[in-house]
Amino acid sequence: MSVEKTEVLVVGGGQAGVAMSEHLKRCGVPHLVLERHRIAERWRTARWDSLVANGPAWHDRFPGMEFSGIDPDAFVPKDKVADYFAAYAEKIGAPIRCGVEVREVRRIAGRSGFRVETSQGQLEAEYVVAATGPFQRPVIPPIVPEDAGVLQLHSSAYRNPAQLPQGTILVVGAGSSGVQIADELLRAGRRVHLSVGPHERPPRRYRGRDFVWWLGVLNKWDAGPMPGAEHVTIAVSGAHGGDTVDFRRLAQRGMTLLGRAEGFGRGVMTFAPDLRDNLAKGDANYLSLLDEADAYVASNGLDLPEEPEARRIPPDPDCVTDPILALDLKEAGIAAIIWATGFALDYGWLKVDAFDEKGAPRHHRGVSSQPGVYFLGLPWQSGRGSSFIWGVWHDAKYVADHISKQRGYLAYASDTQRETEDA
Repeated sequence: MSVEKTEVLVVGGGQAGVAMSEHLKRCGVPHLVLERHRIAERWRTARWDSLVANGPAWHDRFPGMEFSGIDPDAFVPKDKVADYFAAYAEKIGAPIRCGVEVREVRRIAGRSGFRVETSQGQLEAEYVVAATGPFQRPVIPPIVPEDAGVLQLHSSAYRNPAQLPQGTILVVGAGSSGVQIADELLRAGRRVHLSVGPHERPPRRYRGRDFVWWLGVLNKWDAGPMPGAEHVTIAVSGAHGGDTVDFRRLAQRGMTLLGRAEGFGRGVMTFAPDLRDNLAKGDANYLSLLDEADAYVASNGLDLPEEPEARRIPPDPDCVTDPILALDLKEAGIAAIIWATGFALDYGWLKVDAFDEKGAPRHHRGVSSQPGVYFLGLPWQSGRGSSFIWGVWHDAKYVADHISKQRGYLAYASDTQRETEDA
């Protein structure tokens, strides 16, 4: 029985897979994209109901198409983001096959290429691009046991306030997901505790420009992470038209801030005494960007209005000056814990020697240490911008160009070879 063959197999039909398809097509490389659900499924079903993109519509898109019917400065709702990628795939004629799960990929012994087992049979490919992105396996730290008598769910399972039982909600994690969910619950009249760990806190807007613009002109999108800061969360939000995240102001509205979640025993959850330090470091990050922006305005003679109020830091609330280090969940009326604690990579289906001892891909800008294998959609794949929609598009271009170059080398035939073949 014949086995279907393709030059490049792209696994994943989200933003990374669609971008990869566009660039492979531009390079004239035959390929197939397999998606186990629908195009951009995670935007539809693995996010909370009110989620919007973290960057404005003029920025968080692919170069080849704008968002239809959306103000360029608005933040696009999640379902419209998913619709955008489906429309983009149709526009470029991406060969995406939905409803097909890739179960295993192995190198073929004795010759080039990979054998791929899917839910609809077997196929072979010369190259494989893992474009499944960073949000693969939700991570809940093993702090509070399942039998602690409180509902626990990961932020990927949260949908809206009505989903949760009556009582106080504890949100653990102060990145974009945690702070947006905590704010939504507070606006819904719920009592909220928020565990705040180390974070960066950029201004949403400054001197009339969104922070994505500032990172662009200051050339920060291409910068790599500082050593030790690869996994520091960024507290930024496009919700409600986009506001700068300010934890102290959340506390002024009634939210209780806590330090980093640390342990649990006999119904009591403990927190590190690091809340004030975490807030101070977040402030330093915030103010440093304002300093760089002001210097850029001055050196380039830009007519952007000064904004002295942006530098005003509110006083520390009581929950910061007198931090809660131990919280009896029952006495505090904690009805649910939402863990906004990120995701782990899961490449269990990719049976090749391309990972380190922690299971992370060994790669340079998506080019794997294993010939013929590529990765796309990883945080910091080439720089800070890799986590944004437009960033994955540029990363895909690099990967597609590399595949095209490799194909050129393999297609080479020496004069002696050609004479032998023609004989």
